[in-house]
Amino acid sequence: MGFFDFIFGSSETVDLTEEIAAGAVLIDVRTPEEYKAGSVQGAKNIPLQILQSKLSALDKETHYIVFCRSGNRSGMAKTMMEKAGFAHIINGGSVGQVKNYIK
Repeated sequence: MGFFDFIFGSSETVDLTEEIAAGAVLIDVRTPEEYKAGSVQGAKNIPLQILQSKLSALDKETHYIVFCRSGNRSGMAKTMMEKAGFAHIINGGSVGQVKNYIK
């Protein structure tokens, strides 16, 4: 793991198809403006800036895929959620990467 992967997290080399098919919740951590400009079908918009305040409303045992524009903010979101006790978080990387897995 490199320094920047440690700080920001890395988009994981996981085939998201199975996770999405099994019902993983997609969370777009970009700003509302970015989300409105286009996101992944079915994704919830919880901007990174307010994610911490929304964690108590999320189930810690649910599987989540977090994503953003480049993978940096989603890496920070993954770290934040793991520190809060969430067990099943995948950094999907960019919105474009996650879109590739939506059928």
